[in-house]
Amino acid sequence: MNATLLRVCRRCLPLWALMMTVAAVAVPALAAPRAQGAAAGCAVTYTPNEWTGGFTAQIRVTNLGAALNGWRLEWRYSGDQQVTSAWNAQVTQSGSAVTAVNAAHNAVLATGASADFGLQGTWRTADPAPTAFALNGTPCGGTATPTPTETPTASPTATPTDPVPTGCAGAAVCSDFEDQTGTVPSGAWQTTAPDCQGAGKVSVDRSVAYSGTRSLRVDGGAGYCNHVFAASTRDLSSVGPVVYVRMRVRHTTALPTGHVTFVSMPDASQGGKALRVGGQNGALQWNRETDDATLPEQSPAGVALSTPLPAGRWLCLRFQIDTTAQSMRTWVDDQEVAGLRVDGVPTQNVDGQWLARATPPRPTGLRLGWESYGTGDDTLWFDDVALGSSPIGC
Repeated sequence: MNATLLRVCRRCLPLWALMMTVAAVAVPALAAPRAQGAAAGCAVTYTPNEWTGGFTAQIRVTNLGAALNGWRLEWRYSGDQQVTSAWNAQVTQSGSAVTAVNAAHNAVLATGASADFGLQGTWRTADPAPTAFALNGTPCGGTATPTPTETPTASPTATPTDPVPTGCAGAAVCSDFEDQTGTVPSGAWQTTAPDCQGAGKVSVDRSVAYSGTRSLRVDGGAGYCNHVFAASTRDLSSVGPVVYVRMRVRHTTALPTGHVTFVSMPDASQGGKALRVGGQNGALQWNRETDDATLPEQSPAGVALSTPLPAGRWLCLRFQIDTTAQSMRTWVDDQEVAGLRVDGVPTQNVDGQWLARATPPRPTGLRLGWESYGTGDDTLWFDDVALGSSPIGC
């Protein structure tokens, strides 16, 4: 199983996520449900993000045996790691031994099904990733995905079910901003403030770029009237029936608790109101302007199914929107975000608000920038932006 790194940091986690599952180090899991069934086979992907003295890990366990009603994943750390908190599972530690027990919402694992959870911890001298795991007492394989460097790397290999060519030639929007000659967006991009204009600023930056020598810089301020965007001049109303979007984005600060937007798309199904990508409660989210519906729902369980965004490095954000059906998918660094998926079938804590509107989105434009609805400011950059009718990879 391959997994692409999803880097996160402690500051990216909303307060409730740090409090809801205080992983009791060296405290027995007295309330842990008893796992039923035995695992005949399993696979584990452990994706760490490390900084000096601390780390997070995204963990996916896949059941390859008979269906389970309740699961328990165990491993040992060979360094001096100490788990301090976790989400989507109850995680306890005794010495080097770590046990993760399912949460109520992910207790059932059918054959071939996976459960995702995460944890945060500290270390002093060593933080090697574990390689041996056991599901309900049965050993299973594991893989660890190393932290990538800041420099661009080769795109991950596409799977047969998700072909994602990286080139964007022929796409409706295919921009690395190298054609920008001044400091103010021009030509295929123009500065706009669709609601009201304040202190926010958009400029062409020659000092920070993912590729080439230029990127789009946004200095976004807190407060409603500091909305500012660079809008593509292309009419995108005929792109489809599925709209595919890929961009590189780099945030200076973590997504705040309050609602913010950094990608805004005029939506014909909302009469031109915006389909928005941003954050709330510290995690990535979709938002629909007309009814303020969010994806995922902003409950603790819903937000935990999304992801914070790393600050201080480039990440690859891509998503697809079906304009003929309620179907949307979102990836960060080529790892799909479970809480940002719509497939027409209601999913608890995810898409109840979203599916209340039967008409699927019909984006007609693309705007990159910053909207804050009270608190939260950020300086961010965009590069290698693409939008078209065919999949576009990182």
